[in-house]
Amino acid sequence: MAEDYMTDDEQVEHVKQLTAEYGPWVLGGIVLATALVFGYRYYESHTNDVALKAAAQFNAMTEAFDKNDPKAARTIADGLIKNYPKSPYADQAQLAIARIDVESGDIAKAIAPLTEVMNGSNDTDLQQIARLRLARVLIDLGKPDDAIKIVEATPAGAFTALAHQVRGDALYAKKDLSAAAAEYKLALASTDARSPDTALLSLKIADLGASQPPAAAAAASATGKP
Repeated sequence: MAEDYMTDDEQVEHVKQLTAEYGPWVLGGIVLATALVFGYRYYESHTNDVALKAAAQFNAMTEAFDKNDPKAARTIADGLIKNYPKSPYADQAQLAIARIDVESGDIAKAIAPLTEVMNGSNDTDLQQIARLRLARVLIDLGKPDDAIKIVEATPAGAFTALAHQVRGDALYAKKDLSAAAAEYKLALASTDARSPDTALLSLKIADLGASQPPAAAAAASATGKP
């Protein structure tokens, strides 16, 4: 390269020329990189701070429930939703509000928060929990057909047994007892024998005069349940 054949003085002058020509760009790049690093650190710190504050509010809401203070729990839940709408705790707050509505007898008011979580949560498990709770609310409101439509969208998996049970409850409300019994049997077949739901489902099936599947009957007998 040409630089290899320059004298010392010529090389010094060449460096000066490069610095004068490219120095501002190099300096600008350093400033930009520094700003990005500090900007990311600020964002990360702010995000952690928001998450901690949301978690603290959630804990306060849980404590209010433990103290049987639904009024305080609702106030905190409303604050969570307003101040931390993108936090996963906001979904929990919506479920809490629905619970308060149901327990206070304002069942119809529970539809809105449950629908919000079912359609808007980023947590698929919370979506399904809200879906099944919404279906139960609709059954209590005398709308079993709407409940069945809601449950139909439940994907196969961890919530399969609960979906069958809720569908059975909806069919029972429609006086379609044979179909209800069939759903309860499907629910029982998908339920862990150690689950409290096993005894409940067995009672529902017996109440309808339907026989249990052999495996389910054996499990119920082993736990001392009818």
